[in-house]
Amino acid sequence: MLKHVPNALTCANLVCGCVGIISVFTTQTEAAYFVWAACVFDFFDGFTARILKVSSPIGKELDSLADVVSFGVLPSLAMFRWIESESTSEWLRYGAIFIAIFSALRLAKFNIDENQSDSFTGVPTPANALFITGLVFLPSGTHSVIFTETALIIITIVFSLLLVAPVKLFALKFKNYGWIGNEIRYAFLGLSSALLLFFHAGALPLIILSYIGISLLGRVSGIQKV
Repeated sequence: MLKHVPNALTCANLVCGCVGIISVFTTQTEAAYFVWAACVFDFFDGFTARILKVSSPIGKELDSLADVVSFGVLPSLAMFRWIESESTSEWLRYGAIFIAIFSALRLAKFNIDENQSDSFTGVPTPANALFITGLVFLPSGTHSVIFTETALIIITIVFSLLLVAPVKLFALKFKNYGWIGNEIRYAFLGLSSALLLFFHAGALPLIILSYIGISLLGRVSGIQKV
C-alpha cells in the first residue's frame, strides 16, 4: 500500500486544483487558498516518494498532469475573471489562457530536462500560481493600480513568458546547511520571513518577485552558480 501514498497525495493536489477552479466563479480569495493547499500536497508527494523509495514514471506523469490543473488552469481562470471584470473588450479576457498554455509548456520542458535538479530554468509553475492568485492579498491601496485592464494584461504576458524563459533560478535544496554556497538561499529565506511578518498573505507576490530578483542578482554577480 505504501507505493500508492505519493500518488494519493498527487491526486489530492489535483482535487485542490479542481475545487479551486470552481471557487474562481464565487470568490477569488478561496482560489488562492486552494493553490496553497495544492502546493503542500505537491511538495509532500515527491518528498514521500523519495522517503519511501517508491518513485515511478507514472507518478512523475501524474504529478505534471495535476500541476497543469492546479498551477496552470486555476491561475489562468482567476486572471480570466479579473480581466473580464475590468475590460470592456469581449475578447481580451481570453488572453489569460496563455498562463495555462505556458504552464503546460513549462512542465513538459521540465519533464525532459535533466539539468533542473539543483536549479530551475524559468519560473516554476507553483511560484507563478502563488504570485497570480496572491495578488488579491496585496494592500488594498495597490488594487486600483494592479486590478486594471492594462496591468492585468501586462502581468499575464510577462509571467507567461517567465515560465519558459531561459533564466536560471535557484532551487531551495540544501546540500549542506553552511553559509558558504547557500548565501542566496539564506538571504531569500530571511527576506521572505520579514515580508510575511509585515504583509502576511499579501507577502506572497512580493516573495515571488524577490525570488526572481535574487536569482538574477546572484547570477549576474557570480555569488551563486544557479
